[in-house]
Amino acid sequence: MDLFVSIFVDVVAFALGYLLGSVPFGLLLTRGAGTTDIRSIGSGNIGATNVLRTGRKDLAAATLVLDALKGTAAVALAGFVSSDAAIFAALGAFLGHVAPVWLRFRGGKGVATFLGCLLGLHWPTALVFAVVWLVVAGVSRYSSLAALTASLVSPFVLFSAGRAAEGLAIAVMAAALWWKHRENLSRLIAGAESRIGQKK
Repeated sequence: MDLFVSIFVDVVAFALGYLLGSVPFGLLLTRGAGTTDIRSIGSGNIGATNVLRTGRKDLAAATLVLDALKGTAAVALAGFVSSDAAIFAALGAFLGHVAPVWLRFRGGKGVATFLGCLLGLHWPTALVFAVVWLVVAGVSRYSSLAALTASLVSPFVLFSAGRAAEGLAIAVMAAALWWKHRENLSRLIAGAESRIGQKK
């Protein structure tokens, strides 16, 4: 019975995490401001990077923060129940962002929500993610490379901290994040990726 209850709680945590993660803040904010439909420009994603292409830095910043916080909120709420529930909520929130059912599973690339989930699960690893992102972005001027590198490092930080369950979950999320960035990766290899601050 205890096992059944545990599984039920984890499934509910995943579902609630998914619902929170699937809130398309980028789309809602740009619609509310009367800007261009972000799904029709740039990458077509609903994340902060694409919101920035509307020319509204304020909306992009708000999207970044809210997309991160929905991951943190999902983990924090489920964490009141159990650490396992928090992990499943993180997985759900990340999946909800990158593949929201409301938008035919076309979501963002997941960087902000990934960071938000990390913040809820283990804030020191979130700090490492941020530092790695800043260093790689500062040196290379590639935002995508910074995100890919930081996401790759994160599971190893968790494993080294003795948090194997969280590390495994973050590794799964990192793999999904890399998949969402496959076009960026191809451009990086070809030397065609846009640098931070570069005008197209």
